[in-house]
Amino acid sequence: MIGYIEIAYFFASLSFVIGLKMLSHPDSARKGNIVAAIGMGLAVILTMAGEKIHNYGWIIGALIIGSALGAISARKVKMTAMPQMVSLFNGMGGACAAVISLVEFQHHKDLQSGLMNSTTAIILVGMLIGSVSFAGSMIAFGKLQGYKAIEKPVTFPLQKILNTILMILTIGIGIFIMATRENPHEASELFYSMFAMSLLYGVLFVLPIGGADMPVVISLLNSFTGVAAACAGFLYSNMVMLIGGILVGSAGTILTVVMCNAMNRSLMNVIFGSFGAGASGAGGSSASGDQTVREISLTDAAILLSYAKKVIIVPGYGLAVAQAQHTCHELDNLLEEKGVDVRYAIHPVAGRMPGHMNVLLAEADVPYPKLFDMEEINSEFSSTDVVLVIGANDVVNPAARKDTASPIYGMPILDVDNAANIIVLKRGMNAGYAGIENELFFDPKTKMLFGDAKSSLVKLVAEVKQN
Repeated sequence: MIGYIEIAYFFASLSFVIGLKMLSHPDSARKGNIVAAIGMGLAVILTMAGEKIHNYGWIIGALIIGSALGAISARKVKMTAMPQMVSLFNGMGGACAAVISLVEFQHHKDLQSGLMNSTTAIILVGMLIGSVSFAGSMIAFGKLQGYKAIEKPVTFPLQKILNTILMILTIGIGIFIMATRENPHEASELFYSMFAMSLLYGVLFVLPIGGADMPVVISLLNSFTGVAAACAGFLYSNMVMLIGGILVGSAGTILTVVMCNAMNRSLMNVIFGSFGAGASGAGGSSASGDQTVREISLTDAAILLSYAKKVIIVPGYGLAVAQAQHTCHELDNLLEEKGVDVRYAIHPVAGRMPGHMNVLLAEADVPYPKLFDMEEINSEFSSTDVVLVIGANDVVNPAARKDTASPIYGMPILDVDNAANIIVLKRGMNAGYAGIENELFFDPKTKMLFGDAKSSLVKLVAEVKQN
């Protein structure tokens, strides 16, 4: 007979599915997050009420401390630091899955002289994947946070071969544990050796990957955490953990594929290519032609924008760093009051994470109908009077279409160079994450407005008001 806990688990699982569906659109994303959070809270409360639990003090204390830390961190984090926070939280999920496997291995080992093969397999897989996810996520966090020792790709001779051998040995130990059911003590030593090797592999797996590829790696590690959580669900026969893990694992996998497609690169190329090392422009001289940089004054920029019929704003990481989204929205409101058609063009990985720029602009109350994906907006650039590029770089670089020697060749980009006029707001002429110069900056139609994005926008707003 189905009890109230099973019914509650069903509704909690349903809330995860509904919440994930709502996350697919900016207009409903916030509500979707709340729906899923309520479902998870319901599952936790009913699990505590229905299971034979004796250490409520520890559980409630951990819930209070974890909730407080999560709430404080989420409120204080800057939007530009969102990728590393995602990595940190994901790493904690992987650590939890690994700890579950560690505890359950000891528990089952003590129950009998050997382990059930099916149980052992689930424990080993959960520990392996959870450990790799935790260790890899911590390295990804450090890279995005700018820790100098690991910020750039860390490589050494025969690295790929050694990593492959390490993974084969780790899996081999797991298989051997399955075959040594008669000796629990020996199995323990091998199990903890496997745990240590999994952590080491997680570190070595992420160290050689460049900073520009960290969002892809975070998404991949997120899918690992989901699989590890699903293993815990199998272990406890818990439907909520199982469905939640499957959803996280599948969503992370899909997101990884989407981001790879957005950069026109395979996952293997991301893992082994060290793209985004931030080195030089080796592999492609993106600006081999006219090297002339044309600047524009604030007054001229304001006049160009004020008398345009159609303006497309391309926000990038520079806008996020400067926290200039509110000023940008103020500018687009002013232009619309003057009869200008203003739209926003969003690249799939703008701001370094899918949806990152949408959330940033939503925070400034930019209406969702103004936000257009790359596929929707690219055909509009040829009929656009002015494109205002704010802090974007690689995602608007024409070298992706023209220069076969460029490391970003083939990556889908926003076709801003098709517009009549381009104004680029940028601090200086530094290269983007791909480490190459941007052809767009030397285009005769491009005018550079140097300075901090927010400061430049504030001054631009003032000039537009006078026109």
